[in-house]
Amino acid sequence: MKKKPVVIEAYRHRVVADPNYAEKTWKLLEHAIHEIYNRNASGLSFEELYRNAYNMVLHKFGEKLYSGLVKTVTAHLRQISQSIEAAQGDIFLEELNRKWVDHNKALQMIRDILMYMDRTFVPSNRKTPVHELGLNLWRDVVIHSNETKTRLLDTLLDLVLRERNGEVINRGLMRNLIKMLTDLGLSVYQNDFEKPFIKVSTNFYCCESQKLIESCDCGDYLKKAERRLNEEMERVCHYLDSSSESEITRVVDKQMIEKHIMTLVHMENSGLVNMLMDDKYDDLERMFNMFRRVPSGLTIIKDVMTSFIRDTGKQLIMDPERLKDPVDFVQRLLDLKDKYDKVITTAFANDKSFQNALNSAFEYFINLSARSPEFISLFVDDKLRRGIKGVGEEDVEIVLDKVMMLFRYLQEKDVFEKYYKQHLAKRLLSGKTVSDEAERSLILKLKTECGYQFTSKLEDSPTLSVQVLTTGSWPTQPSPQCNLPSEIRGLCEKFRNYYLGSHSGRRLTWQANMGNADLKATFGKGQKHELNVSTYQMCVLMLFNNADRMTCKEIEQATAIPMSDLKRCLQSLALVKGKNVLRKEPMSKDISEDDVFFFNEKFTSKLFKVKIGTVVAQRETEPENIETRQRVEEDRKPQIESAIVRVMKSRRVLEHNNVIAEVTKQLQARFLPNPVVIKKRIESLIEREFLERDKVDRKLYRYLA
Repeated sequence: MKKKPVVIEAYRHRVVADPNYAEKTWKLLEHAIHEIYNRNASGLSFEELYRNAYNMVLHKFGEKLYSGLVKTVTAHLRQISQSIEAAQGDIFLEELNRKWVDHNKALQMIRDILMYMDRTFVPSNRKTPVHELGLNLWRDVVIHSNETKTRLLDTLLDLVLRERNGEVINRGLMRNLIKMLTDLGLSVYQNDFEKPFIKVSTNFYCCESQKLIESCDCGDYLKKAERRLNEEMERVCHYLDSSSESEITRVVDKQMIEKHIMTLVHMENSGLVNMLMDDKYDDLERMFNMFRRVPSGLTIIKDVMTSFIRDTGKQLIMDPERLKDPVDFVQRLLDLKDKYDKVITTAFANDKSFQNALNSAFEYFINLSARSPEFISLFVDDKLRRGIKGVGEEDVEIVLDKVMMLFRYLQEKDVFEKYYKQHLAKRLLSGKTVSDEAERSLILKLKTECGYQFTSKLEDSPTLSVQVLTTGSWPTQPSPQCNLPSEIRGLCEKFRNYYLGSHSGRRLTWQANMGNADLKATFGKGQKHELNVSTYQMCVLMLFNNADRMTCKEIEQATAIPMSDLKRCLQSLALVKGKNVLRKEPMSKDISEDDVFFFNEKFTSKLFKVKIGTVVAQRETEPENIETRQRVEEDRKPQIESAIVRVMKSRRVLEHNNVIAEVTKQLQARFLPNPVVIKKRIESLIEREFLERDKVDRKLYRYLA
């Protein structure tokens, strides 16, 4: 027979309910709460109190425990409220703060004792948690008592007013009490303090701004307004809630700036115009920073500034005395532009809208005079004839850029062109230009600004720029001689004759694969562009001046460009989006010899000057790789021989293996030579009688001095 398993049942503890259990236990807890509020908590056993509260909840007396807590805490807070109300003068806030700190400490200990109730009974019965309950009771019983509520607000507002009037207050106490209001809830802070605070602040700044506007000039008023704004922001940092910053700064902005904005701008003898005239950059910057905080503030500054600059420029343009000296006239325009550039950069944060307004004002008054184009050209002529006093060559570009700024304002640029051509011709023919580089620089700037057509009669074409490189110093490599266009061949021959006539015994080899060119191209509807291309690309494009279509094979035969380079060149010209000045059929990425290419009449670009790169070869072909390796091996031979000679010169006699080791050691920082190659170089040196073999031991080498 199988034995039955032994089962041990849990001990069933039967608790005999004491009819007075709940009342006795609560009395213990109630006594503890009294002791806590009376600051006698040191003699309490918190473990025992926690266990009693735990058992009350466990035995379904949670409601009695919770309601007893509310009643007891409320009774204590009423006593506290009476104590606070009895405090007189400055002691009132200190007493309130002290009682608030005590209440928080008591609340923390009570919450620890009633932790089990907080976790179980409170959520299941939708009660307010102990800590939140304690805050709500403090709010309702203490803070919202009729006397304390009014007295607290009045006292806090009075302290703020005293601080605004220059008195020193207890900011720490203010911070604690404001923190108390925010801890009781944001709505408590807003309703009990912030809204009344904003209201009295509005009245304060309304009165103050009116007094200041009647007694201060614009600069002083803005300084005081800025200081008040900073004070309010500092006040927020020290004791107000951060949410109040936008509210209180909005009050200062509206009452001190927005309401008086037109009065400030047009204030007699100190407004915006006077600041501009007297170069008061600090005041202008302060006005900019304060006005940008209010609606339309910057627009008002910008409009007044623009109007003033227009009037100033108009007076200069229309002054018959100024028109007698064109150079001085333009210099005054440049000085005026520099002045307001500095104002915008220094005081107006380089604001784009202010820059546009300045440009608009200058364009307006410069074009009031029909002589402005002539005078600007005369100014340039004077500077390029005599030089620019006190300006080094590196600063000439700055002056030319300033002149170009005035040129951009001109509406009759063709009139300037007419005068400039005449003045340039006289300078060149008389040899009175101080700098050819400056002349070229200005022409380039004009070309960039107005296009090639504007300066086409100011430049020679075509031009050739040559860099002569010595083969010993530059990593050049042999390249096939491609067929250059006839226009370029003639220039190349002229340079060859000139160079070889000056340097006898030298040879010139054109490296067409390393050059570049600028081409002027005209596309459909007369659209013109300047193409920056490689020499190979130039050779290809020039073919289409005389042909409508060409195959890849025909282009190769006409230019003699290697097919691998030609394919990359054609890919760049026909297959790169935005750079496709040629069309290809069929339209595919790969290029074969039978593919046909056409000039792309429909090519367009937002840029006048279009740079067309060359598609880079991903890796060398096998023949190219072999050729590169051969060149490297050839370059290594003299290096190995030099190392051998150095070793033998220092050692005089050396065994073969030691030579190999010494040479390898010397060259390993650059490359690791092959012993077979070293041996061949030794043999070559022996043949040329730099070394000789020992007659007895053939593995020994001897250096021949």
